[in-house]
Amino acid sequence: MSTTTRTAEQRWSDFRTARDAALAEPHGWLTITSFQWLADSPGALEGVPGTWTGTATHAAVTAESADGLTDLTSGRPVTGTITATLGDEESLSWVAFGGTEGRRVVVELARRAGRYAVRTRDAEAPTLTHFTGVPVFGYRPDLVVEGRFEPFTAPREEMIATAHPDVPGKHRTVGEVVFRLPGEDGEFRLRASQEEAGSLAITFHDRTNGASTAAWRKVVTRRPRPDGTVLLDFNRTINYPSAFSPFGTCPAPVAGNVLAAPVEAGEKRPEDRRDGDRTAAPRMRRVQSRVSG
Repeated sequence: MSTTTRTAEQRWSDFRTARDAALAEPHGWLTITSFQWLADSPGALEGVPGTWTGTATHAAVTAESADGLTDLTSGRPVTGTITATLGDEESLSWVAFGGTEGRRVVVELARRAGRYAVRTRDAEAPTLTHFTGVPVFGYRPDLVVEGRFEPFTAPREEMIATAHPDVPGKHRTVGEVVFRLPGEDGEFRLRASQEEAGSLAITFHDRTNGASTAAWRKVVTRRPRPDGTVLLDFNRTINYPSAFSPFGTCPAPVAGNVLAAPVEAGEKRPEDRRDGDRTAAPRMRRVQSRVSG
């Protein structure tokens, strides 16, 4: 193994350490235990104290001191009614309850598709307490490939599915990344969105989905070089939160972002989601996901 490869593999190892540490945060993605829509008239939620409402304009929760709710925006107990207003796709760690300090469970308020919902994040969720790291493929230097970015004249808003059947999504496509994979004929072309500092995010299906990997995954490149070239390191392919929990609203790939080839690199399907994963991978058809000219 060359010095360059060892250095790249060590950087990947550091990336994996940081990734697992981020997932293991006390109220992170591994702690989500429910997703519930709020009704437009006051009502109770399963497993959550208080009375909850979600209208077209705001969300509200009413509680008594005995309910043990703490307003995380002020740090004070909830006695009476508090309200919050969010924009679509926004989320707020709103109130907490349970445990010796009253903050074992954080109730996250979210607005999706114009509706308010709450997700509970329990610091003692088995998904977190039993977590020992995401299973991954071994490092593959051959799956660090160079591609080229072909930007659109203007970004395109495209409708997509999400991991939740009642939550539609949008993908802001800024262009396409074109590349080859080792052992495969022809080029692949995947649409990308733009993240911070100009990096490109690509959500995609491949032929490992539903077997060794989740229904879809994501890889992020650095900002394209001045000549349009980009480096795709598939060893850094990661799962969306919906791979760990059935309560995610994560975006699915835009139509056509399918690799009719196995990408045996990056994160595998979490062991505890191998049964009952409701995010099914599509049937792969080699012809349609190639560039046909």
